[in-house]
This record gives sequence, structure tokens and C-alpha cells, in this order.
Amino acid sequence: MHHMFDQLTILGPGLLGASIGIAARERGLVRRIVSWSRRAETRANCLSQSWCDAVCESPGEACRQSQLVILCTPVQTIVPLLAGIAPELTAGVLVTDVGSTKSEICRQAQGVDLAGAHFIGSHPMAGSEQTGMAHARGDLFAAAACLVTPLADASAETVQAVSAFWAALGMRVSHTSPERHDEIVAHISHLPHVLSSALCSFLARKDHAWQALAASGLRDTTRIAAGDPGLWLEILQSNRAEVLRAISGLEDELHRIQSALANDDCARLAQYLERGKNYRDQLC
Repeated sequence: MHHMFDQLTILGPGLLGASIGIAARERGLVRRIVSWSRRAETRANCLSQSWCDAVCESPGEACRQSQLVILCTPVQTIVPLLAGIAPELTAGVLVTDVGSTKSEICRQAQGVDLAGAHFIGSHPMAGSEQTGMAHARGDLFAAAACLVTPLADASAETVQAVSAFWAALGMRVSHTSPERHDEIVAHISHLPHVLSSALCSFLARKDHAWQALAASGLRDTTRIAAGDPGLWLEILQSNRAEVLRAISGLEDELHRIQSALANDDCARLAQYLERGKNYRDQLC
């Protein structure tokens, strides 16, 4: 069997990291998969996973002899982790991540001496409100989008190699700058989570008996509010400026809708509803 990489290292085998391991194993993309986790119990759990061939006590040890290293830890730890493993990386090794924001990570990664290794930022737009290895699955990435965010000085060869890996997992790969990425995800990922959480926070102040009367519409609209608050706090902090701009834009839209409703302007209100329906109908 022809493998894309002889050895893959996954640092942080949570939902995304473990799912990458499962998918890579199922698709025969790598010969050997090595993992590391900060938590001893997670490392012990990895030993019983069929996708994982070896577990190391330190991230640097896990990276030895790997051609591809994927950082799957929280966004605020990615660059420090990259700096920590740098002494173990050899020339030509590819390093990428799954962080939900990219500008700060990619810019700070430029300051890490990788001794000939290459860091290319990635964001596989896959996941769920559930977290942890227990919820990992091999089809998590199938047909999902992945944004690869190389800096201007990245070589076409390394960008292609990282992109090819995500494509081999079944993803639809696009390329953009780290800054443009953060603007995009602020609107299509982070803002929806803020809205979902805000709606649940607002309703939590109302009569709790109303919960029993809710139909599927409320559950569908607020599903993502069930995500890990600690994880989302880090994401929102790391993309603060772009999320604030997205919230401001939505506030303007809500004010226009509010004005149409207050003025009993049915024609304008219908336009908003129709535009919203059309956008939703066109979502993949």
C-alpha cells in the first residue's frame, strides 16, 4: 500500500485529533500514527485505540521521525507547542494545526525557528458541540470545508502537500490569507455561536416552564450553544476584533428588521425573510 506519509504525529487527540487519526487509518494515508496528550489519562486511553500505534510522554518525543505533525490543542497553546517541538523537527517536516483562528497563530509561528521544517496553518471546518476522543469518528471530515492559510513566503510544494492530506480525508480545500480567514470564520462560525449562546442566555432569564413547550425549531437554532464554554471563550478572545465587527454588522441588520416591524412595513419585512430563506436554501 502506498502511504502519503510514513509517520503522522497528532498532538492533542481530542475530537478533531482522534478523528484525524481514525480517518487517516481508515483511508490508508499513513503507515504509523503517534500521539501525545497533556493529560495522562488521555495518553492511556490512546493506547487502546486502533488508530494509534504509539503514545509518547512528551510532544517532542512524539514528533521524532514524523513527516507530518498536526497540532490539535486549544488555539492559545498552538504557538507555544510549536516552539516546544521545534528542536525535534528535521528539515522538510510539515507541521499544521486545526486552530479556529489563524492570523495570530500564523504570524507568531513565523518567529519560531523550525530549522528547515515548515508550518502551514489549517482550519478543518468540522466538529460538533460534543468534545473529546469518545465522540471521534472517521467520517467527521467527509465533504466538509478546510481552509489552508499559508503566508506569502510559503512554498507551493508545502502548501500542496498539506492541502493534499486534507483532501485525502474527503475535505473541500480552499486557500486564503490568515487575516481573511479570521474575517470569514467570524461571520460564518463564531457569530452563529455567539447568537446561539445569546438566545439561550436570554431565554434562561424567562420562565423555565417554557422549555417544555419548545419545538424542534428552538433546539435546531440553539444546538451549537451546547459547545464547551471554555473552548469558545478562547476562540472568541483570539478573534476578538473580527467577531466585534461581525456583531456590529448583525446589530445593524437587526435594527433594520426592528424598524420594518415597528413601522408595520410588511414589504420590507418580507424582503428580509425572503433573503434569509434564500441564503439558508443555498447552504451546502
